[in-house]
Amino acid sequence: MAGLCPPVAADPGPSSHDVRKAKQAVRERSKELGETTAALVTAQSRLDALTAEVERLVEAYNGEVVRLRQAEQAHQQATARLAAADAEVERARQAVALLAAESYGGLGPLNPMVGMLSDRGGADGFLHRAGVLGHMNEERAAVLGRMRDAQEVAAILRTQAAGAHAARQEAAERARQAKLAAEQAVRSRRRETRQLTARKESLQRAVDAARDRAELLARRRAAALSGLVTGGSTMGDVAANWALTQLGKPYVWAAAGPETYDCSGLSMRAWERAGVRLDHWTGTQWTSGPHVPLDQLRRGDLLFFAHTGDPSTIHHVGIYVGRDQMVHAPQTGDVVRVASIWRGDLVGATRPR
Repeated sequence: MAGLCPPVAADPGPSSHDVRKAKQAVRERSKELGETTAALVTAQSRLDALTAEVERLVEAYNGEVVRLRQAEQAHQQATARLAAADAEVERARQAVALLAAESYGGLGPLNPMVGMLSDRGGADGFLHRAGVLGHMNEERAAVLGRMRDAQEVAAILRTQAAGAHAARQEAAERARQAKLAAEQAVRSRRRETRQLTARKESLQRAVDAARDRAELLARRRAAALSGLVTGGSTMGDVAANWALTQLGKPYVWAAAGPETYDCSGLSMRAWERAGVRLDHWTGTQWTSGPHVPLDQLRRGDLLFFAHTGDPSTIHHVGIYVGRDQMVHAPQTGDVVRVASIWRGDLVGATRPR
């Protein structure tokens, strides 16, 4: 990879003033890119939230429709049971009416009983006729009992049918309200979606333009910093030189190339070019080789940073490229770039092997 850039002696490069101007321009464009990307993320988040709310309300309506169908079915079943019970009451009532007609209409069992009781057929005949009378009293009681039972069952089922009807009415009202809410949410989502989509498209164009400008400036800066690329052939030189070819590519969380990187993804790919396999994690990259004193750094060494100064809290890694500079993928909204190694959270260096 070293052959892609001339050595320092072949091209003295731009002046320090030009380099400072390029750095400032890259910072400005990176900030612009970050702000625009954040606005785009906010718009997308709002759109996602609207979509989720619409889906929730639509599913709530679907649930109420299911419950309404269940309530309607329960009401139909209760109504059918009540109709059967009312029919049974009517049959029992007819039986009682017939019994009353027989008892009091002159042709019923009371007149025959009088005849039987006045018959002079002797004791045996009397006892026989008394038994018939008792049997007819039992039948009358049974008929009346069946009517009372049928009336009680009908009363219970009438209450159940009334409850099922009320439940159906309530379910219908809930379904109506849920439908109104869902329809309102859909209308709102359509309206806001049009607005947010237009906003997103505008922001995306701004992001693309800002990224193009940032990448262009990063490439110019790479040329300005070409003196950091050496003709060395050590594994560290290979890793450092390759990392310098990735300047200007966007930082994306958990990315490991070839177009986007996070910090440990960049260092993993750089040392992969040198033939050393690293995990995509600062935790094991920290232990991937001997720790190196900061006054003995070589190109390609990995520099680690932790908020508390404790290596167990390492959160960032960069690749040393010489002249107290490193290549790293800083953060969301930024791009791979060269920066000074001297930060307050620098905790140490490792030389992978």
